[in-house]
Amino acid sequence: MKTIYIMWLRELKRYLRSKSRIVGSLGQPVLFLLALGYGLGSTFQKAGQGNYIDFLAPGIVGMTIIFTSIFSGIQVIWDRQFGFLKETMVAPVSRFNIMIGRTLGGATIATIQGIIVFCLALIPGFRPQNWFMIFPLILIMLLVGTMFTALGTAIASQLEDMQGFQLIMNFLVMPLFFLSGAIFPLSGLPPVLVLITKFDPLSYGIDAFRILLSNSGVYSLTLDISVLVIITLIFLSVGSYLFSKVQI
Repeated sequence: MKTIYIMWLRELKRYLRSKSRIVGSLGQPVLFLLALGYGLGSTFQKAGQGNYIDFLAPGIVGMTIIFTSIFSGIQVIWDRQFGFLKETMVAPVSRFNIMIGRTLGGATIATIQGIIVFCLALIPGFRPQNWFMIFPLILIMLLVGTMFTALGTAIASQLEDMQGFQLIMNFLVMPLFFLSGAIFPLSGLPPVLVLITKFDPLSYGIDAFRILLSNSGVYSLTLDISVLVIITLIFLSVGSYLFSKVQI
């Protein structure tokens, strides 16, 4: 447990000490929230879909979490190049604990970013239907962050090039984001796309956010949480195995 705590604390300290990282990572979510929220809001209302800000805000929170968490895997490559990973790996501690600590650290950072974006979404007028749902919302944020941090760590464990990691992540993240229902409803899509969205783990996270914040969703909260837990366990298992095979 001490190893997990130390690795978690290291990731958190690196994040809190980098003010530019905190501010810079909020630029894209705020741009999406304002540009799409105001740009497509009238069109969304004319189509009889309600307030677009209320629909969009949970999706932007989900976008923030997946981008922050999955790209935290680049820290593995960074530590490998600067020698810290070697020092960590030769220590008499379990590699599984090292990976779990890193993953929980990345998930915590992603959750903090999600909370900040949620607070920013209140400025253009978003309001949750029940403020007490914020507490389970944070837990699901942490679950989604853990899932995608484990995925990012698993992929980064097999790569040595930062540019290659960024290209692969962009190729992976953008379809996950756009097919999750974050910026448009999943209802009314062609059958092929509906089938694809069912295999997108982020869609279940965003659906859970919408159920908790605005009492609107495609699936049930039980199904969302069940799928997220199962996929998180799979990604953690794969990630820990691949991380244990890292060559230093």
